[in-house]
Amino acid sequence: MYDCDWWRGAVIYEIYPASFRDANGDGWGDLPGIVEKLDYIASLGVDAVWIAPFFRSPMQDFGYDVADACEVDPQFGTLADFDRVVAKAHDLGLRVIIDQVWGHTSQAHAWFETSRRSRVNERANWYVWADPKPDGTPPNNWLSVFGGPAWTWEPRRRQYYLHHFLAAQPTLNLRNPDVVEALLTVARFWLARGVDGFRLDAVDFLLHDPQLRDNPARPPASGQIPAKLFGLQHHCHDMLQPDVVDVLRRLRALADRFPGTALLGEVSSQDGAFERIAHYTKADEGLHMAYTLRPLRKDTFAHALGEALDEIAAAAGSGWLCWAFSNHDVERVASRWNPLKEHGLPPPDGFVEMLMAVLLSLRGSISLYQGEELGLEEAELDLGELRDPFGIAYFPEFAGRDGSRTPMPWRADAPHAGFSTATPWLPVPRAHFGTSVAEEEAAAAAPLHAWRRLIEWRKAHPALGVGSFRRLDAPHPLLVFERRLGGDRVVAVFNPSPQPQLVELGPDNTSFLASAGTRLEKGAGRLPPWGYCFAAMPAHEPAKAPVG
Repeated sequence: MYDCDWWRGAVIYEIYPASFRDANGDGWGDLPGIVEKLDYIASLGVDAVWIAPFFRSPMQDFGYDVADACEVDPQFGTLADFDRVVAKAHDLGLRVIIDQVWGHTSQAHAWFETSRRSRVNERANWYVWADPKPDGTPPNNWLSVFGGPAWTWEPRRRQYYLHHFLAAQPTLNLRNPDVVEALLTVARFWLARGVDGFRLDAVDFLLHDPQLRDNPARPPASGQIPAKLFGLQHHCHDMLQPDVVDVLRRLRALADRFPGTALLGEVSSQDGAFERIAHYTKADEGLHMAYTLRPLRKDTFAHALGEALDEIAAAAGSGWLCWAFSNHDVERVASRWNPLKEHGLPPPDGFVEMLMAVLLSLRGSISLYQGEELGLEEAELDLGELRDPFGIAYFPEFAGRDGSRTPMPWRADAPHAGFSTATPWLPVPRAHFGTSVAEEEAAAAAPLHAWRRLIEWRKAHPALGVGSFRRLDAPHPLLVFERRLGGDRVVAVFNPSPQPQLVELGPDNTSFLASAGTRLEKGAGRLPPWGYCFAAMPAHEPAKAPVG
């Protein structure tokens, strides 16, 4: 029997292959390295792994510039190695989700090499091509996320091609049914190899305005020109097209023929992100679940979570959200929301564990990025150490994505923290040696053990993953949720402040899970700075907001 709803409330562990574990000693993580560490991932209590691209690629965008989506890049191993990943993951009870990059390919892809030759060939309309304006400039004012115009001139066709990211990543024309069918053929290839789902990259960019109208200007509120010019437009024509759901339905129809297959989408941080998630995941027509980068762009925990919860309530959709606090595209959460960041200090004791507790208390599915369970902070790299073209172009205004992509630290007593025997493609920060897997396994108070306790509690109380969600009134600065599912009722209380707080939690027959330093007696207690407490109580008891 297939559990077709396994993804509801599931915890998914994201693996960035180049930085996870290098098994062959060439400085790059690989599929055999993933096989080697799957037991560790299973020990965390997660339900699935999401493996970022490992397909054949020139690596100009480190795997997201795909040259052949049905081949494993030799840097990562072989198809046989991938089959070993799937087989071992399934033996350990883990599902396997892999990326599908439907919005663009690499310039080196055979499809683009054919399409760019002329305006008349079998793939002439597989990408987005447009004539120049009479003065030779690009067709419109659209901008690339990575900077500059979103159009590059192709002299062989005498046309411009669209690229939302690097010029080396030409945009596919998903309004051409032949293109969609070719992408579905790729998906069938991987489903036949046993994958349990796909993470669909950059959903909001999959379609564009066919009239190629200019985007309206969006002057900066501060009056200052930003380093990233992408923010100076309302992106209503180059992306965010409502008929993208027609494309999603095609992939969903295929997934439904393979019971238990789940589709996870990435939604941009543009305004209305939660409304789009509700739209993309409603009524069993498109994606099963989606996450957005929107909260991950906010500088403080309180701002990010409070705004997200308000926007979710306003969206009032029937879709399914996947929460993520970190991933391979943004600053690690332990640094991004660190309340002591402006003072140049590490996160205060308990802060990282509190973030884990909040994440695992939220309704929906959860995406956990490799190293987040260790509380890894963002790596600070010099310009000469960067590999990300985005960061190299914008340094030091923006250091790019490499700070969250440095290799996973496995052992403090091994070269490169046990990631590789060779010099890795990105350096392992010296600070990460002390928060390696082996070091934290040996330390009872480490974030790694807190993660395991918290996920065990989440699994013991299904209300946390799939139950109703209600935010309770509480005195500042406390943050309080009530979660209910049938007879399962949990109240989650968080103290996102540096001062201890007194709380009233529930009746005498309540069971608790609390952060270290929490003092509980007869339903009342004292939360330490950055502390939390989960109180599981009979569902018939009235919800009682904590009091100071």
